[in-house]
Amino acid sequence: MSDAAAVARVLAEVRRRRRLAPLAAVAIDGPSGAGKSTFAGALADAWPPATAPRVVALDSVYPGWYGLARAAGSLDRTLLAPLGRGVPGGWRRWDWSHDRSGTAAIVLPGGPLIVEGCGAFEATAGRPGVVRVWLRAAEATRKRRALERDAGGFDPFWDLWETEWRRYVHRTAPLRSADLVLALPDAVPRGLR
Repeated sequence: MSDAAAVARVLAEVRRRRRLAPLAAVAIDGPSGAGKSTFAGALADAWPPATAPRVVALDSVYPGWYGLARAAGSLDRTLLAPLGRGVPGGWRRWDWSHDRSGTAAIVLPGGPLIVEGCGAFEATAGRPGVVRVWLRAAEATRKRRALERDAGGFDPFWDLWETEWRRYVHRTAPLRSADLVLALPDAVPRGLR
């Protein structure tokens, strides 16, 4: 499936679900290197301009390399629950260069939301109207993408993060709650970035 067709499918599902819940949201989950961040950007770019979504990258939420489960649980409490009540929500960004909690990120209520990253389904679990998109890619492809993307910064942590990821999948079986399962091509056309 092309990226443009995948984006169109997701937007159609968002329009359908919009009738079910006041907070229009998309959760994009899948393993490292599957293309979640790139797809989230393409989806945000294609969203109708009058209602442009905010993109929350879980990479800024994880409290370190062992933080996948904690990030998913805390994001619901600190961001999604408040937004669902019509009040601002947020989280503490993780400062990866200093391995500590960083600045606060605040999101005002009233617009659509894209939550992307490993654990996005758990972060949005139980929220009505969320469209859950699972991205997949061959292991060799996703490892290459992930390691190239971070220019060596991810290399020593690949195995550790894969273990965290596999624990998440074993604990939550996220694929069962996917509304759409997509395998995207390696390259995203320039117009979709």
